[in-house]
Amino acid sequence: MTPEKILIIDDNPANIGLLSEALERKGHEILAASDGDSGVRIAGLAKPALILLDVMMPLLDGMATCRKLKMTEAARDIPVIFITARQDTESVLSGFRSGAVDYIHKPFHLEEVLSRVETHLQIGRLTRELRARNEELETEIARRCEAEEARRTADERYSRLSADEALRWGISGFVGESRTVRKILEEIKRVYRFANTSVLIQGESGTGKELVSRAIHHGSARAAAPFIPVNCVAIPAELAESMLFGHVRGAFTGATSDRKGWFELANYGTLFLDEIGDMPLPLQGKLLRVLEDGQILAVGSTKPIQVDVRVIAASNADLPAKILDGSFRQDLYFRLARYVVDIPPLRERLDDLSLLVSHFLRLFSNEMGMSPPAVSPEAMALLESYTFPGNVRELKNLIERALIESGGGPIQERHIHLLEAVPRRQCSANVEGSSGAETIPLNLDAAEQLLIQRALNQAGGNVAEAARLLGVNRSRIYRRFPNQV
Repeated sequence: MTPEKILIIDDNPANIGLLSEALERKGHEILAASDGDSGVRIAGLAKPALILLDVMMPLLDGMATCRKLKMTEAARDIPVIFITARQDTESVLSGFRSGAVDYIHKPFHLEEVLSRVETHLQIGRLTRELRARNEELETEIARRCEAEEARRTADERYSRLSADEALRWGISGFVGESRTVRKILEEIKRVYRFANTSVLIQGESGTGKELVSRAIHHGSARAAAPFIPVNCVAIPAELAESMLFGHVRGAFTGATSDRKGWFELANYGTLFLDEIGDMPLPLQGKLLRVLEDGQILAVGSTKPIQVDVRVIAASNADLPAKILDGSFRQDLYFRLARYVVDIPPLRERLDDLSLLVSHFLRLFSNEMGMSPPAVSPEAMALLESYTFPGNVRELKNLIERALIESGGGPIQERHIHLLEAVPRRQCSANVEGSSGAETIPLNLDAAEQLLIQRALNQAGGNVAEAARLLGVNRSRIYRRFPNQV
């Protein structure tokens, strides 16, 4: 134990010597002062653990010295034991009122002195420890209060963000009053209560499959947890397993640290797998395993991780046909299609066209800081006669461009640029060399690029339709034009 300092304030050198010798044998460090003022000064500088103070001293007696000590910030908490020959009650009470903690009567017995000193040193140690613990506790309470306030602020911000997300992606995100839209909304509401049920959304590109999936998520008990959207076509084959299930450090070249996969990132929330029909067969089997047992195995790891994830899949492909040709697993289909939502193309719900046009005009006008303009009858008639191969996504792009070109004025027919009309001019390439025709380059790579672009133009941006026209898999188009994802 570290020696503790004891200050003796006494005008009698014999008392100082006797007390010093006895206390030093117990391992204490002794300081001494022969008058009250010197004792107060030494106490403020040395900060002893205990002070033994004689009551009867010339000039500044013990009572006044004690009061002065208690008025000094550096010494007010040091316990004081009076040494005195006076034993009347009033003297004792006066000493306690001055700030003393105990009395030793003269002539004193060293055993009594040592016992009382040790008792008050122990009380002092416990008091200091308690004070330090209290300070630590107050600091911890303050830290926790700050953390709680920060968490509350974060929760409020998250709640606002969640509310904004729900408003943007929930039921209110749907525009239309047709029977088709009402049916879709009924199906979304029906599946709200079944937060563990896998859902398969079927429909052409641009019909709003992700909007439906987000509406299902934000209306369910999983709304506060993450929504992770993944386009299966955009996953590089060599990284697919790692991106879905994660990997550990050293699992393969370039794996310099552990990485969580999409399943773990979506824990307690929703994983949206778009274009599920293009998922490679080996990965389909691993996805099926996760859907069956709720466990993922990171690449390079031997320890499974339990996850609680709802999977919503979407496809614009004919999955039953893919099952027949062996490119999609039937057991995975039944796992994903526990509840199916079919989204018809825009051309089959043209009753909603005027509402959608008004909606997109308001949306983009607000972003551009202008009032929504009117749409001329001729422009509206042109839109109503169009088949919209790119569906709602294409309509949205058409309205945005028309608003930019009109500069905020009425939307005229000349502001509507239908992509369907472009390919007829582009596809009239004269292989016999007539003037103005676009010839196919002899370079195979450039020729493939040109043909894919033509097919996309003719399909109005619909990748599935472009792939059908070319007779290739959609993944080939995505590799060439990643921005189509």
